Amino acid sequence: MSFTPTSQQRTVIDHTEGPLLVIAGPGSGKTFTLVERVVYLVVDKGVPPEQILVATFTEKAATELVTRISHRLLSRNIVVNIDEMYVGTVHSICLRLLEEHREFTRLKKNFTLMDQFDQAYFFFQRLRAFEEVAPLSLLTGKDELSRWRKANMLCGWINKLSEELIEPDALMSDQDEAVQALGRWYALYLRLLEEENLLDFSVIQRETLKLLESNLDSVLAPLRQQLRYLMIDEYQDTNTVQERILFTLLNESRNICVVGDDDQGLYRFRGATIRNILEFPARFAPGECAVHSLTVNYRSDPAIIDFYNKWMDGSEDNFSWTGGKGVSFRHPKAIVPPDGKFSFEQPVITVSGSAENHNWHEEVLAFLRHMREHHLEDWNQVAFLFRSVRWDKAKALAQYLEEHDIPVYAPRSDLYFDREEVRLLIGAMLFLFPLFKEIRDEWTAKYAPLAVWDLYDTCLRLFADHLRLPQNKELRDWCVHRAREIQGMLLTNRPLDYGFAALFYQLLQFPLFSQFLELQASSRDERPARNMAIFSQLLIKFEYLHHIQVLHPDYLKKNVQDLFNHFLRYLEDGGITEFEDADDSTPQGSIAFMTIHQAKGLEFPVTIVGSLHAAPRKQHTELDEILQDKYYGRKPFEPLDRIKGFDFKRLYYTAFSRAKNLLVLSCQEEKTVKGKLRIPTAYFQPFYIPLPSWRDVDLSGLRVDRTRPSSFKGRYSYTSHVLVYEGCPRQYQFFKYWEFSPVREGPMLFGQLVHQTIEDVHKSVLRGQPGEVTKNNIRLWFDVNYANLSHKERVYLAPQIREVAFGHVLRYVERKGGDWTDIRGTEVDVSLVKDDYILTGKIDLIQGTGNTVEIVDFKATPKPDQYAERYLLERYKRQLEIYAHLVEQRHGLEVSAMNLYYTGEESGVPTYRFPFERQAVDATISGVDEVVDCMEQKKFAVAERPPKLCKECDLKPYCDREGC
Repeated sequence: MSFTPTSQQRTVIDHTEGPLLVIAGPGSGKTFTLVERVVYLVVDKGVPPEQILVATFTEKAATELVTRISHRLLSRNIVVNIDEMYVGTVHSICLRLLEEHREFTRLKKNFTLMDQFDQAYFFFQRLRAFEEVAPLSLLTGKDELSRWRKANMLCGWINKLSEELIEPDALMSDQDEAVQALGRWYALYLRLLEEENLLDFSVIQRETLKLLESNLDSVLAPLRQQLRYLMIDEYQDTNTVQERILFTLLNESRNICVVGDDDQGLYRFRGATIRNILEFPARFAPGECAVHSLTVNYRSDPAIIDFYNKWMDGSEDNFSWTGGKGVSFRHPKAIVPPDGKFSFEQPVITVSGSAENHNWHEEVLAFLRHMREHHLEDWNQVAFLFRSVRWDKAKALAQYLEEHDIPVYAPRSDLYFDREEVRLLIGAMLFLFPLFKEIRDEWTAKYAPLAVWDLYDTCLRLFADHLRLPQNKELRDWCVHRAREIQGMLLTNRPLDYGFAALFYQLLQFPLFSQFLELQASSRDERPARNMAIFSQLLIKFEYLHHIQVLHPDYLKKNVQDLFNHFLRYLEDGGITEFEDADDSTPQGSIAFMTIHQAKGLEFPVTIVGSLHAAPRKQHTELDEILQDKYYGRKPFEPLDRIKGFDFKRLYYTAFSRAKNLLVLSCQEEKTVKGKLRIPTAYFQPFYIPLPSWRDVDLSGLRVDRTRPSSFKGRYSYTSHVLVYEGCPRQYQFFKYWEFSPVREGPMLFGQLVHQTIEDVHKSVLRGQPGEVTKNNIRLWFDVNYANLSHKERVYLAPQIREVAFGHVLRYVERKGGDWTDIRGTEVDVSLVKDDYILTGKIDLIQGTGNTVEIVDFKATPKPDQYAERYLLERYKRQLEIYAHLVEQRHGLEVSAMNLYYTGEESGVPTYRFPFERQAVDATISGVDEVVDCMEQKKFAVAERPPKLCKECDLKPYCDREGC
């Protein structure tokens, strides 16, 4: 379905030259407008895709942009390699820039990017080292905080310093002791990152800015020449370093379009500053920056729009957005419905429990049952929004509804450790390691009992109760045998050939656990399988962080203590979310419980807003004020004492504006001893009190829209997805679809080492430095690659094997004979946009002259026999055909041949050469279409087990039992 842009949207689409600020209200077609603007640039103005950068702030929003841009370009018969365009989150674009220009950074190859959990656990593991630099009580104000709280607090402050571009040396020279300590901790952290070749999401941006500003000629100038059009969505969520990166990339044409809504600025706690969008026009000469607004809301009922307009404009509660000298801290706007849109008689109501009866749960249940009987086709048409879904009352409501047969989807409620499948797994692990009882006793004598042990006792009792059942006798016998084997290892002093994660996969063969792996219809139904996949990821991560390959008698006690008293305790203490389908926020058959932040950018036919007990709260400390006053690049924009009020308004405005057909305010009312309402708080009362209860409203005329199904295009790699599925659909189901982490996914260190060093050779040539390709430099590149690869993967090659790998690279270079004139591109990301999906890949080498090129894929092995290993060669040939097809379609180049280059071939011709045949290519693409269709239809049955894959597969015990 295509839509014609409105006059407001058309103005934004057509305004392509010069700086542009777009204030886009809720439901105003912001994403549609951005997509059409990209299509207009590419199709109507002939702008090459590689000259466009489009950034947003969530993976989901980025995926939606890629999908919709792909659809629209395909509808205009434009073939585009979407990977050429810089489309993604700000972090992903920064990461891409670092990877493309890594040789100009402090980063080494194979650096590790830490996610939020990895970073916090990094601090936890090294807390003693930070404490030695300066006492953490300077930051926390008290010593009784747990190590976990200290680690998280320190992590937050360090990220703030990175985002505000504050240097540690400046802090260390301050007179304030706490500020000095921050500088010391930050300096230590940056040093540890460099030593360990690590990045976090905040440092990604810091390193990107450093890359651009330190390499004006070699990096920044070419990028400025290439990136002619910048578009940034959700600009109100940008922070200091992000804005500086964007303005650094901006060339003399100054074609930058920023889109956002200051009224929906929610991420101050992550460093975002509302000033970036409000002060954007002032970054340019007077009159240079155009300002346009999208103010027509096509989403919400007109009366809902009127309600949240009043919430923001102060007409009902005398709230003011102005400061001294008439400065406004809000862009003036009034959101309006489209002309002629029908309004339901009363689309804003309350569903609350009375202060006298404390019957909130019962009222909500009665309302939902009425809605389902008269207005709803599916529970997913309803969403509850809370300030936090971890709030006890939100979790209690969810539990009550589920007990009364209303399914609730609340992946961020921190209920992971409450799920039966997770508790059974923890119970099984505790049973397998009876040594933990001794560890507990020693810990208690030395310190004090841990609160998490109560959870462990519950898990162990649950598992033991199941073991007593007759149907679980085989599992009981297996567990007793394994527990004795592990305990006996301490007597024999011989390590076993498995670790914690391998035990997990062994457990899957038994019905007590395999019952949770039955594929169901929706992402909510798959929750048990997804939660078990998360458990596998956690065990693999634990083994990696603690350098565990197998269970060893010398380290068993420490490993078990680290797993239960540290790692799992940290997760339970800090909270861990269940699986959340990024493409499906409202799965069929369930009511969604989510945070207001989580709901940003989404819409729901019936939106129930809770957390009416809330009040504005101060979010900054005295240390924040010191840093703001002395070290931030700009003086405060909003008065510090008013920030909490502004942010409170913005938060609930975002919540109210999610509603399409019906907006519900809901709470358990409470009164003071004098009979005045205490809940809702005074901040909501001017808006809440006039609203009618749902029982007093005639809802018969209400029409509730269906929830729009997700339409994201899936991205599939030929090697990582298609070939895995063809090899074994069951492996694909577990390791790609459910995302279990395999134990035996050993890095192909030898092949990676050869590939990466040959890539260094090619990159040197492409930089115009073929003279740098000397034996000494190749040795240097090779040794650095090996050091970083082996450090990251913790796998090592014997010296003689390393020399064999080095010989592969030298032999390739010698065969080239110094003639590098045909090198066109190396490690080229490619994608093929299809009607229903995007096929991706990476080409090792494109070589050729003029308009004729060849595709080369390197294999770090001797050349295989073309008859004995015909199947393998055919598989590689199909891969090359896909890549060659894309090169022809996108770049207009003629592919004359496709080559498999075997670096291990010593004397003969090192290549297999295939001609480019259109008929064969079309057949390959058609075959991939069929495979992707099977994957998307979740056809995971195995017709015949592949013996070679089964031999070393983690799923072998499970498949043996299941007979698949």
